[in-house]
Amino acid sequence: MALKSAVINVMEMAAQKAGRKLNRDFGEVENLQVSRKGPADFVSSADLKAEKIIKEELFKARPNIAFLLEEEGEINFGDGSGRWIIDPLDGTTNFLHGIPHFCISIALEQNGEITAGVIYNPITDETYWAEKGRGAYLNDMKIRVSARRDMQYSLLATGIPFHGTLGHKTFIHNLETIMGEVSGVRRFGSAALDLAYVACGKYEGFWEENLNKWDIAAGIILVREAGGSVTTFDGKNKAYETGQILATNTIIHGPLTRLLAKARKNAKLES
Repeated sequence: MALKSAVINVMEMAAQKAGRKLNRDFGEVENLQVSRKGPADFVSSADLKAEKIIKEELFKARPNIAFLLEEEGEINFGDGSGRWIIDPLDGTTNFLHGIPHFCISIALEQNGEITAGVIYNPITDETYWAEKGRGAYLNDMKIRVSARRDMQYSLLATGIPFHGTLGHKTFIHNLETIMGEVSGVRRFGSAALDLAYVACGKYEGFWEENLNKWDIAAGIILVREAGGSVTTFDGKNKAYETGQILATNTIIHGPLTRLLAKARKNAKLES
């Protein structure tokens, strides 16, 4: 059995407490689908309540650590020893439509570096966690990235730009260039869970851009501690800072960066 540190225990307990609330609220979503108003306001309320639970639990255990929250934004106080990066509901659109694929993501940032992360799926009761230098785990089982070497047998995940955001044409070029070289591409609607799946070898890789810190913070340390690589599309160590991320099992990282470079070149030739 993996021996969890005090900080991981605190993060996991906060995530699980909020997760129980999300599960209860998720049970109400199907009924709200048929209402005149629709479930959007209810989901927003569920998101805020989950964030409040997480913030209260973490503050109670570690009052000197600041926060970066998806809903409330930045809360700076304490002694500068760190900052919690929190997404209380990653996969909001899935939640909104009654699709049971969403999670809670909590990371600890210290001196600009992610040192611990927890991704909790309340539907499956799975906790993915990692701490710098201690490996990555699913519940009590150590996990590793996939050892698959061939692109043609690799399964990848991505995120599609949604309505009102930039990047649709660029995404199409990326997808067209990559999909002909791999076994398949999946889009499940939760970047945090996609990264957790790379860490435990379900996917060989994941790429997306225009993400927020709370979408990827916990996933970055999970993939790296599981033996994977996390960079921007051009291979730079700036994924956390830029919100552009390519996470892989390391073996296919080079081929994927070359494919994404080819896609960018094709996009420029068309423009």
